[in-house]
Amino acid sequence: MAMPSSLLWAVDIFGRVYTLSTVGQYWELCKDTQLEFKRVSAVKQCCWGIACDHQVYTYVLSGDVPIRYQEETYENQRWNPVGGFCEKLLPSDRWQWSDVSGLKHQQLDSFTLPSPHWEWESDWYVDENIGGEPTEKGGWTYAIDFPSTYTKDKKWNSCVRRRRWIRYRRYKSRDVWAKIVSHDDPEQLPDPFNDISIGGWEITDEPLGRLSVWAVSLQGRVWYRENVCHHNPEGSTWSLITTPGEVVQISCGPYDLLWATLWEGQAIVREGIDRNNPQGISWSIVESPSSENGIMHVSVGVDVVWCVTKDKKVWFRRGVNSHNPCGTSWIEMFGEMMMVTVGLSNQVWGIGCDDRAIYFRQGVTPSELSGKTWKAIVSGRESDRSQTGSSTSLLSAGCFFTDDIQNQTNAVIQGDADTSSDTELPSVPMNLANTPPMGAAASSGNSTGDQTAEIHPNLCVDLLDSDQGEAAVTSTCNEKANAEVHKSSANPNSSAELQWTNIDLKEAQKHPVLSVSTFAETSSLASLGVFPVGAEEQYGADEHPLWAWVSGGGCLVDLHSPLKWFSAPSGLSSSVQSLSLSITPAQTAAWRKQIFQQLSERTKRELENFRHYEQAIEQSVWVKTGTLQWWRNWKPHKWMDVRVALEQFTGSDGMRDSILFIYYMYHEEKKYIHVFLNEVTIIVEVLNEAKHSFALYTPERTKQRWPIRLAATTEQEMHDWLSLLNMSCCESRQIQGPPSHHAIWSVTCKGDIFVSEPSPELEAGPQLMPCDQMFWRQVGGHLRLIECNNRGIVWGIGYDHTAWVYTGGYGGGFIQGLASSADNIYTQSDVKCVYIYENQRWNPVTGYSSRGLPTDRYMWSDASGLQECTKVNTKPPSPQWSWVSDWYIDFNTSGGTDREGWQYASDFPASYHGHKTMKDFVRRRRWARKCKIVTNGPWLEVPPVTLWDISIIPSSDADDEEAVALWAISDKGDVLCRLGVTQQNPAGTSWLHVGTDQPFISISIGAFYQVWAIARDGSAFYRGSVSPKKPAGDCWYHIPSPQKQKLKQVSVGRTSVFVLDKNGNLWYRQGITPSYPQGSTWDHVSNNIRKMSIGPLDQVWVIADKVQGSHSLSCGTVCHRTGVQPMEPKGQSWDYGIGGGWEHITVRGNATEASRVATHDTSDENPAVSKDLEDEEGKGETEHSKAPLMVSESEELDRHSVNC
Repeated sequence: MAMPSSLLWAVDIFGRVYTLSTVGQYWELCKDTQLEFKRVSAVKQCCWGIACDHQVYTYVLSGDVPIRYQEETYENQRWNPVGGFCEKLLPSDRWQWSDVSGLKHQQLDSFTLPSPHWEWESDWYVDENIGGEPTEKGGWTYAIDFPSTYTKDKKWNSCVRRRRWIRYRRYKSRDVWAKIVSHDDPEQLPDPFNDISIGGWEITDEPLGRLSVWAVSLQGRVWYRENVCHHNPEGSTWSLITTPGEVVQISCGPYDLLWATLWEGQAIVREGIDRNNPQGISWSIVESPSSENGIMHVSVGVDVVWCVTKDKKVWFRRGVNSHNPCGTSWIEMFGEMMMVTVGLSNQVWGIGCDDRAIYFRQGVTPSELSGKTWKAIVSGRESDRSQTGSSTSLLSAGCFFTDDIQNQTNAVIQGDADTSSDTELPSVPMNLANTPPMGAAASSGNSTGDQTAEIHPNLCVDLLDSDQGEAAVTSTCNEKANAEVHKSSANPNSSAELQWTNIDLKEAQKHPVLSVSTFAETSSLASLGVFPVGAEEQYGADEHPLWAWVSGGGCLVDLHSPLKWFSAPSGLSSSVQSLSLSITPAQTAAWRKQIFQQLSERTKRELENFRHYEQAIEQSVWVKTGTLQWWRNWKPHKWMDVRVALEQFTGSDGMRDSILFIYYMYHEEKKYIHVFLNEVTIIVEVLNEAKHSFALYTPERTKQRWPIRLAATTEQEMHDWLSLLNMSCCESRQIQGPPSHHAIWSVTCKGDIFVSEPSPELEAGPQLMPCDQMFWRQVGGHLRLIECNNRGIVWGIGYDHTAWVYTGGYGGGFIQGLASSADNIYTQSDVKCVYIYENQRWNPVTGYSSRGLPTDRYMWSDASGLQECTKVNTKPPSPQWSWVSDWYIDFNTSGGTDREGWQYASDFPASYHGHKTMKDFVRRRRWARKCKIVTNGPWLEVPPVTLWDISIIPSSDADDEEAVALWAISDKGDVLCRLGVTQQNPAGTSWLHVGTDQPFISISIGAFYQVWAIARDGSAFYRGSVSPKKPAGDCWYHIPSPQKQKLKQVSVGRTSVFVLDKNGNLWYRQGITPSYPQGSTWDHVSNNIRKMSIGPLDQVWVIADKVQGSHSLSCGTVCHRTGVQPMEPKGQSWDYGIGGGWEHITVRGNATEASRVATHDTSDENPAVSKDLEDEEGKGETEHSKAPLMVSESEELDRHSVNC
């Protein structure tokens, strides 16, 4: 399973472009090696560069999703009494071939490819779809006149008609340098370029995939490349941007930061860059940090600015943010650089002044943007690997296996992981006493005149905090091993003058530090301070890479994952490192497995001798007590302090059970309630920004929609209780280990993941098991939706659309210890948006203002207007989340917005639209702020495509090696098919793109490779001819939607197809047969549905919008359709399970068949249910939805359950 990676781009002094992956160890030469480059500027998906011919090139990285652009034109006709509809139009009419507005003449043959880097995907064809509905053959839509509202039906007064022709072109020049062909007027062509920078993809809410490309010409003029975006990677034209002086270099950050340097040595800052004006408005001048030496180079990130002055000093700019792009003051940093580059998350790289090596800035965090110290990247080049075999050939001798090996291995591992050990800049003096080379590998004729001592990593180092900065190196380690490995020993009195600091600001006092791991990871302190002897051996005396330029704009360094850049690669290292690497990870794993087997066998033998002994203690009791808060049962409902005791006892049979006691005061009388943990069905965190609270459900409390709510004073205390209670519940039910392949997975609106083991009596049997008795246990991680199948393949999608695959572990998150697996647990993060609304009312004097009527909603509120939500008092969803952005205007609100983000309506609340009319007296706009959670769980990221929806085929009991069909929709709406998914490799290998005419939002693959999908316009499609040999099928068939309904979700089982529309109605597709898989008509099943999942046996499970309990009303409730049989696929009635606050459920893995018998109606077990959930057709359904107990929704709606 590939971990997500990104690339650092660099150019050497010969003009060759290299990339270094964050998960790799070697510089890889760019695939297209014909060109020599001066400079490059990279983002994640592409790189722009200036070649030595001063021409601009772009290198678009290949991906599973092609870059496609849809060209369209309209054919218009008017009705003629003589010949009917014909091409002859009135003189006042639009062109016969035009754009959608009719104002632009567009014939089919007028469309040409914008550059040689594009190719046509197909010929022109007619689009036979209008607003989600299929048109008649020919694709014509009719209207009274131009322009008007078009319909698919021809009427008696339809005097004009039109149809849309579409054709796709595909960008073909990927993984090669594509020359930017200029279509500008020859007189307006820019002169040759000498610098380029790209960024701006994170400018607040701009169209997805848009980039800002800035360039500087030899004459010092600044140019901006128009219309560079995902479907147009080359852009269109260059626009000249006026500047206050001649510019020599420019740098653009991912957001709205843009700095440039002038010939005179000052910096200029672009202001006014935003969504509507990506070129900005004006320039501000920032003086150089040094009056004698002007700024030579500048680089910007998210909210940081670094620069290099003409004397090669490095400076950091304080106080830079989107509100103050100029910052406040300069701080001088330690070291001398030719240039610096700032990457994603503000990480910094530089090129050393003397040695031309690339350095990485360590210790850069959100709280310490300037970092701590520079560290050289010593990675070798991929092309040089073939020359390194001889350096490891000596290691096959058995004499190396001494007692010293384990220490050496540990030393090298420590060196790789130690982020504070550094190979210091060459400007720092390193005076080491010369010693003879150590060992055969180091003495093979590679010594240079100024070569300094190699030091064995096992030599112990005493840290002496002296004024001279001397570190005495004393050899007190294993004499025998040293004698074996080294023919001559190192001088024990070698000294090093090292002026290192923890945070190397120029003003900081310097303390000498020398760590043993420094020697472990470099094993040589050469005069350049960059490459170990092994590297010199490979490149020769003067052949180590000399770098001219580096770009980190597309490089994202994960602070939690160690980089492999700082230790010499295998085969390029010195003899001591090679020795430690001679013990391969495979050998280590084999040893561990052998030792574990021996220990297990010994334990079995020893226990066998004592099996006939009686147990010394027949029953034990264990108690944990604490103080929590409890949401009390009686009105007025409020939090009150309680004492809690968990009693856990073990019976003579070894069975454990537990009781939770809650002691409280009622009218000065001490009382308690108790819960048997073997009756608890779920323990779940509650979404509450003010409290660390959680809820306990039992079957009875699930019926009431009134759980036991408890709150702790700290997050750690809550997690301790949650972990303990979860483990106790699992022990009492004898559940442990990972979920089974048939498990039912669900996700709450908070993103928590729960799993339940289904009973055969859940679907059929003489006594159906009510689904409120299902036990749910939590799995670590955070997801928005999850899908599985009965082969144990589980995928999830986060709120930030990142795809994750299940690793087979269990536990994670707050679940630690025995309740969590030791391996297969990985760090997981997720990002989502919090929204608030700014409301205004129009008055005749001032126009729109924040002064509303007394009856109006709050001027800053949530979506409902009932809660006041200001920028200051709005907190992240819970204490586990932290803000990662400022508040910004959200332009993607449903209904559209104007240029400032406002939506208009006649009054609150009403339907909002994005343009002002005479009747609009109120307006609102949505503000968003991103927050992030970092947790862990049994999930691995599947890069690089971000997804919106996913579906896995419910497999039969086939061969484990057989490929499993997995379909997905990207967050841009592309349909994808995953190749190489098997039970052994659930992540698969690559994506196969499936062409569509419009973006899709939902997809599902059922048994026998039935693929159904929903487009963004609410229409349904069926994919024909999908099979294991033809995994992508051949074409889409448009299926008419239910009358006047826009669909949003589809789910396909064994023979059933259900869809859900945007009004919450559930529909079943009638008439599906093997010979006619598209079916015939839609039948309405129920309303009040949020999400649904159809199982491999055609089971129907949904998330209901609202369900009434005996005490409260809950939103987001798991419901199960009972009475589903082959002759009655729609089922009979609903059975209500856990809720509220549930967002997603999947039963796609539950293929446990039970003997089918006639199901009985369970209406008496659930008397209090919501009427609007039922279709109210049929006797069983009418009985089941009788006499709901109503409560006040405004007071009780969701406070007593997991908040939605």
